[in-house]
Amino acid sequence: MNWDYIYQVIPQFYRAALMTLSLSVWGVVLSLIVGLGIALLVTYKIKGFTKLAKGYIELSRNTPLLIQLFFLYYGLPKIGIKLDGFTCGVIALVFLGASYMAESFRAGLQAIPKGQIEAAKALGLNKKQQFIYVVFPQAWAIALPSIGANILFLIKETSVVSAVAVAELMFVTRDVIGMDYKTNEALFLLLMSYLIILLPISLYVRYLENRMRRAKYGV
Repeated sequence: MNWDYIYQVIPQFYRAALMTLSLSVWGVVLSLIVGLGIALLVTYKIKGFTKLAKGYIELSRNTPLLIQLFFLYYGLPKIGIKLDGFTCGVIALVFLGASYMAESFRAGLQAIPKGQIEAAKALGLNKKQQFIYVVFPQAWAIALPSIGANILFLIKETSVVSAVAVAELMFVTRDVIGMDYKTNEALFLLLMSYLIILLPISLYVRYLENRMRRAKYGV
């Protein structure tokens, strides 16, 4: 392992890690928002939208992210819509991620006992208050392990965005290997970069899960 070379290219990987983080933040936050909306449409059977939401979930979950990305980057210009690689990457991540988030939220929402809703009604809460104070906090706690796994999954999927020339970690790794043939050094930095990004998130999600478990069961 050539440590002098590793020190030399660390700035490139630092900038690539920032790009990966930027893609991840946009992808995860928007996926959570869109996913919750889709889950509400499916769970509460909003007339006219439920089948549409289910169709979207099936389409998104059963097509590879790379194909979705190529459609946005290479397909849309055919009909006069041209987007840069970063925007295509975010849209593709949200398109894929929101369907997984929707299924996690749906499972959480459907797991709330009806007795909780009846108790909220008995306290005089309207539907909006029932959702904000009773339904959503419990659904979030139930769905948290699945949502945490989805977040880690989406961050790892940002490596696919290198296919449309976005200078994230995988793109820079291939660039370094192609330019200087330092495969071991480049892969080592790639591994360490993802570990530095993903490990704290994984540990924090586990901490939240344990905290909610203790709050619920006292263990």
